[in-house]
Amino acid sequence: MSDRPEENALVPGPPPISFEAQELDDETRTEDRRGELGRLPQDILFQQRKLDALSHLTGGLAHDFNNILQGLLGSLQLAQRRLAIGEADKAGRLIDASMAAGRRAAGLTHRLLAFAQRQSLDPKPVDVAALLRSKETALREALGGNIALHMEVAPDLAPTLCDPRQLESALLGLAANARDAMSEGGALSLSLTGVVLAGEAAAAENVPPGTYTCLTVTDNGSGMTPDVCERAFDPFFTTKPMGQGTGLGLSMIYGYVKQSDGSISLQSRAGEGTRLRILLPEVVDLPQPIQTEGHLVTAGANPLVLVVDDDDMVRDLVTQVLSDAGYRTIAVGDAAAAMTVLRGGVMPDLLLTDVGLPGLNGRQLADAARELQPSQKVLFVTGYAANAVVGGGEFLEPGMSILMKPFEVGELTAKVAEMLESRH
Repeated sequence: MSDRPEENALVPGPPPISFEAQELDDETRTEDRRGELGRLPQDILFQQRKLDALSHLTGGLAHDFNNILQGLLGSLQLAQRRLAIGEADKAGRLIDASMAAGRRAAGLTHRLLAFAQRQSLDPKPVDVAALLRSKETALREALGGNIALHMEVAPDLAPTLCDPRQLESALLGLAANARDAMSEGGALSLSLTGVVLAGEAAAAENVPPGTYTCLTVTDNGSGMTPDVCERAFDPFFTTKPMGQGTGLGLSMIYGYVKQSDGSISLQSRAGEGTRLRILLPEVVDLPQPIQTEGHLVTAGANPLVLVVDDDDMVRDLVTQVLSDAGYRTIAVGDAAAAMTVLRGGVMPDLLLTDVGLPGLNGRQLADAARELQPSQKVLFVTGYAANAVVGGGEFLEPGMSILMKPFEVGELTAKVAEMLESRH
């Protein structure tokens, strides 16, 4: 796996940022700096390395975003010029280019949130064995014809608590890394087993005692040197040539696994391949569905959506999109105003709320709304979930869901329609 470290011993997922001095463009200067750091007192050394790592992270982030913004702003400015002189046919292509740049920016922020363990996850019971088998064709296509894929799945595995879409993304990302590490061909092995960890074994993995699903991904590619292995999970660290990798792939998987209360480690040696091991907790308790009364929406019922967002631009956008789709809307800027509406006897078919509201946050608003109407359906719209919506491996309650900002207009209407058509 080319974007990942190869090591001589099993290495647990490192801290999100490696405290090793890093400079983006001047390797000689970096070596001199490291020599100076070695002569500093330990506490000053630690802080300096921390700042150097943050400098590497922010430098990489600024570089990528500047490229995206150049394409976005430049395309919009040219489109504005074309429209001003009546060349609307030429403006369409430029608008498409600006939208593509916006999607690239959205992808970058999602990866950064994943690394920071702050992305919005929708954990649910997942049959990982079935998911793995369903992705076999996609994995083989990602690997190409000169790499063999071997899968071994233990029988009767319990469901795993995770976000299935993120797990699918992680699998495809690991397959792509393995492909790049085996340019001359090779083999990739995927093994799925159940393990019980207690005492020292759980402590060694840095997870609570319990039962876990273990996914082991092994390739016989080029492997990694110990120094590369040490930095494999660092954001913006990559061994690929300039322009061929962002260095966010493994850091994103690391963040997803840790946010899912799991563990990730890797073992590699230069010239001998790489083994990556992921532990995800098995499901203990399943949520019980809430029996709803009077919130089943039928065709032509013209459902009412209460929109809550403190950002005027986002609130207006959501309201316009929903109105165009045929929904009635009430829009307010904070939880206090929303509670005034709800206490006034209004019973919306859906409460659509941002999480980061002033005063009561979106989750607190949802809880208060359900005290008034236990069957209230809630769609959280957020760009930074942290633990405000769901954390610690807990489920969202039935009748609740999450939509991650930034979203496509079609994604919003599809999600709202999906929730309103559901009985729970």
